[in-house]
Amino acid sequence: MPLYKFILFITIMFTNSDLFSYEEGMASNNDIEIYYRDYGPSNGDPILLVQGLGGQSINWPQHLIEFLIENNYRPIAFDNRDTGLSSRIQSTSFDDENRDSTIIRSYIRYFLRLPINSEYTVDDMADDAISVLDALNIDKAHVLGISMGGMIAQIVVSNHAERINTFTLIASTASTPSPFNGPTRKVRKLLMDRTKNPNATIDERVERTRKIFKEIGYQGIDLNTEKFYKDVSISIKRGGEDDTGFGRQLSAILGSNNRINKVKSISAPTLIIHGKDDPLIKVKNAYKMNNLIEGSQLIIIPDMRHLIEPPVFNQFKDNLLLHLSK
Repeated sequence: MPLYKFILFITIMFTNSDLFSYEEGMASNNDIEIYYRDYGPSNGDPILLVQGLGGQSINWPQHLIEFLIENNYRPIAFDNRDTGLSSRIQSTSFDDENRDSTIIRSYIRYFLRLPINSEYTVDDMADDAISVLDALNIDKAHVLGISMGGMIAQIVVSNHAERINTFTLIASTASTPSPFNGPTRKVRKLLMDRTKNPNATIDERVERTRKIFKEIGYQGIDLNTEKFYKDVSISIKRGGEDDTGFGRQLSAILGSNNRINKVKSISAPTLIIHGKDDPLIKVKNAYKMNNLIEGSQLIIIPDMRHLIEPPVFNQFKDNLLLHLSK
C-alpha cells in the first residue's frame, strides 16, 4: 500500500505546462520507494506507463496522457528507481572520485561485449513496476513501455502474464545493447557525456539534454526555445542535485541479461512500434521482437526516430486505440 495519497491539481509535463489532476503516492518494493501518479479516471481501464533511461513520470507527453484519458483509459506513470522522487540507490561506482574510471571501464567492456557490473538489474526495476500496481490494488492492466521502459515492461509482461491485458512496446529491444544493435557513435558519446560532471549547472544539464534530443528526436522541431529550457529545468530540479542515477540505470541496461527466452513466452496481445531511423536502438531490434512474440503486430514509422512527438504519435494513435480495445 502507498505511504501516502492525496489529490493535486497541478503538474508540469515535459514539453507541456498544461494542468492535469492526478492522485499520487509511494509504492514499496522492499526498501525501495517508487513514486507514482494515477491520472484516472477511477473507472477507466488501467494502463501502466514505463519510462525510459533517465525519464521521470512527468516526462510523458501531454498528447499521450490526454488521448488515453479521452478514450476512458487510466494512465498510471511512475518514477523508476534512481529518478525523480523515487529512491536513489547508494553506491560508490558513480561518486566523484570513481566516476570517470567507472565510465571508461564500462565503455571498454561494452565494446568487448563483456559483462558490466551494475547495482541492480532491469529485472529489479520490473519488480518496482509491479509494486505500483499492487499499491493501487490493480489486478490487471495494460502495459506500455518505451526504450529502457520497454525492457522493464518485457519482464513485467513475461513474469506476470495473468495481470496483463495488452502490451505496447515502443522503441525498445529484447537484446542487451551492443555496438552492433545499439546507439550510433554520436549518440553513444552523448550518453557517456551525460554520466560525467555531476556538478554541472542547470544550464549545462539543459544543453546536454538538448544535444541528446536533437539526435534522437523528430527532425525539424525547434529545441532552442524558452519553453524547452523551462520544461527541462523543471525536470532537472525535480530530480535533485544527485545526477548519478542516470549512470546506474545505464549500467543496469548493459549489465542485464538478454531477455530472448522471456520475450518468447509473452502471450499478451502485443503492438510493437519503432522508428525506421532510430539512432539509439536500431530498427532491426523491432523486427527481431516481432519474430519472437507470436501474433505480435509491428508498425514501423518512416520519420520516427526514438521519441513520440505529436507528428509521430498521430501516425499510430488509431492503431494503439484498436490494440488496447483487444
